Amino acid sequence: MTGEVAELDRMLAAIRACRYCLETPQGKRLPHEPRPVLRASSTARLAVCSQAPGTKVHASGMPFTDASGDRLRDWMGVSPQEFYDEARVAIVPMGFCFPGQNAHGADLPPRRECAMLWHRKLFATLPQLELVLAVGSYAQSFHLGEAAGPTLQETMLAWRKHRKRKARPRVLPLPHPSWRNNGWLKQNPWFEEELLPVLRRDVRALL
Repeated sequence: MTGEVAELDRMLAAIRACRYCLETPQGKRLPHEPRPVLRASSTARLAVCSQAPGTKVHASGMPFTDASGDRLRDWMGVSPQEFYDEARVAIVPMGFCFPGQNAHGADLPPRRECAMLWHRKLFATLPQLELVLAVGSYAQSFHLGEAAGPTLQETMLAWRKHRKRKARPRVLPLPHPSWRNNGWLKQNPWFEEELLPVLRRDVRALL
């Protein structure tokens, strides 16, 4: 086992054992036992980076085991077998654990502790990544930094610029595939007509 692989294995083990949000949280404590959900390897060249697990993923321990996952895989043009091939696809959400829900039953934002404690160190152990799919505004803000627009709309409209940036990995922004974004998708037909064909070509080239 190489030193880089051993370091990644140690990092993943530490994340999966993390109880920071329960025992020493920044703000309100996590309302349930932690169950970090992520996938990464030393060979994956593609990363799917989204918001945080929902209730179904918290129960299953597998990312995107819901209708949003079905839509995302359709956008990417991949089968479940390809999507869950850890050797080829990393899945690293901004919050590793289901954050809980608000009074209206909507999922809370990803816990900010994850990025603070883990993200930069984790991505430093993944230098082979060539493309990050930044799904939703939280992931876009982290992976694009100051290049992200003040709104998801502005970030999405600049997708060509983000995809062509010289820094590696390249970042391709995507809206979250939740049904809550059906209205946005209807108002922005260019997403399916122009961006999705490029996304599918890029994904296929990395698998």
